[in-house]
Amino acid sequence: MRDKYDVFERFQNSFNRMDGRFHVLEQRIPIEVQMEYFKYSEQMRKNKVKISGDEYNMCIQSLANEMLSVSRKKYILSALAISNDVKAFRLLEEYVQHPDPDITNWAYMALMESRISLESELLEEKQIYISTGLGGKGEKLRFYVLMVASKEEPFQEYQRQTIEREFAYYLPKEDCEIERLRINDLYVELLVLIPMRRDIKAILDRVLTECNQYGNFVSDIITVTNVKELSTDEITEILDKRYGRSQNNQAIL
Repeated sequence: MRDKYDVFERFQNSFNRMDGRFHVLEQRIPIEVQMEYFKYSEQMRKNKVKISGDEYNMCIQSLANEMLSVSRKKYILSALAISNDVKAFRLLEEYVQHPDPDITNWAYMALMESRISLESELLEEKQIYISTGLGGKGEKLRFYVLMVASKEEPFQEYQRQTIEREFAYYLPKEDCEIERLRINDLYVELLVLIPMRRDIKAILDRVLTECNQYGNFVSDIITVTNVKELSTDEITEILDKRYGRSQNNQAIL
């Protein structure tokens, strides 16, 4: 796996330099929604929006009102999130159990912000918020990994078995959790939870080296992202570039 700018090393080092308690957003929330939420929340803080004790019951009733606009519900959820109040946190915690489908992601973001704000005050410890498009669990981040065959030849049965065996053996030893390993004719898709302080590049390099002891059938140029899973069209484009295909001679996945 080649990485001209050593992105993986900088990614790992960024966590190793941080002191504090990590909070990983577990839900898969599009980056665009997260950015919208942060900007909205920041503006509300600038405007010094406050919710008084008498307004909490009104918030509960408003959120339960199916006729209330999405924009108004976003306002209420964000106002609860920045209130630094335990009661507001409990309201958000209860609401995300059965949220309005149109603002489910917003509700999760609000709950996370409320939790961090409260813990910052109560624990007197730096709280570090980490969010990606694919989410995570505990102190592990979810990654999507695409690996392609070194040659434009379908994986043979023994190669498929080797991939399954080596990934299933090595990744758990590194405290990684495989959520999905899908082997297609010319590529492998892996969805995996990796501890944020672990060396991602070293882990993936090691397992690929183990696989390729049996014939160098997996390319060392792979795609790793924690933003989203790649679509079929995106995978096709990567394969076209890898194998030098012309647009008029594309293989069907």
